[in-house]
Amino acid sequence: MNNKDISHRQAVTTMLLLLMLAVVSITAATAAWFSIASNTRLGSMGVNLTSGVSLRFDLDEHTEFDDYVKSLSFEDIADRILRDTGTDIRETPIEPVTTYDFEYYTYEDGTPADPAAGSYIEFVLHFMAQRDMFVHLTDDSGKNGEAGTILSSDTPGLVSSMRVSFTADQDTVVFVPDLGDTSYYDNAVRFMGLEVSEATGLNDNNTLFFIEEGVDMPVTVRIWIEGTDEDCTNDLIGSEYELSMRFEGSDENNASIEK
Repeated sequence: MNNKDISHRQAVTTMLLLLMLAVVSITAATAAWFSIASNTRLGSMGVNLTSGVSLRFDLDEHTEFDDYVKSLSFEDIADRILRDTGTDIRETPIEPVTTYDFEYYTYEDGTPADPAAGSYIEFVLHFMAQRDMFVHLTDDSGKNGEAGTILSSDTPGLVSSMRVSFTADQDTVVFVPDLGDTSYYDNAVRFMGLEVSEATGLNDNNTLFFIEEGVDMPVTVRIWIEGTDEDCTNDLIGSEYELSMRFEGSDENNASIEK
């Protein structure tokens, strides 16, 4: 066998190895998708939103601060989505989806997922503040015992596969529950977490957006289960989960305005 034949065989062998590695990589990347049934859905959920006294929100825009509220329940949000879309999220459990731009979502087969059909949850929160402030997602409890940001479930793996995004002024922050007290950018999107064992405190990692005094700030909130997460498996079918989110304002030095 001459050197030319040997080189040719080596090139073919290399190409085959690269092809096998590519197949393995694709299989690993999509393992979560392949391990779930096409009709996988999550069971009931609960959502509760609270804020501090200097920061309020509502499902509608208002002109006066006093017209906004300090808390919203799952029933409030479900009733609003039902009115706007005709879908009752109390009766329509969400399904695994994924997204590349955190605006449009798809199922495993690439077909569009519609929040109006209940595949994931989408609603707009209108914020207003009594002074200029940076708004944080916090796991610290409120003065009156309001729960901080907590996502909980009796089903292992559910919490880590859930995502919540906040889009304000075309900037998006994605809350990944098990990311810890860190944050990072992927293109123009920032991913953040909160410490599980103890209150994180207000810092740059958990800042969501800046709001001016007396100006309505619409924020699109999306809640979904990430189908490409390794914990998104058949074990999640019918799972129940609870989500509390608390928002708090700070000055430019991350000092709480409420304390």
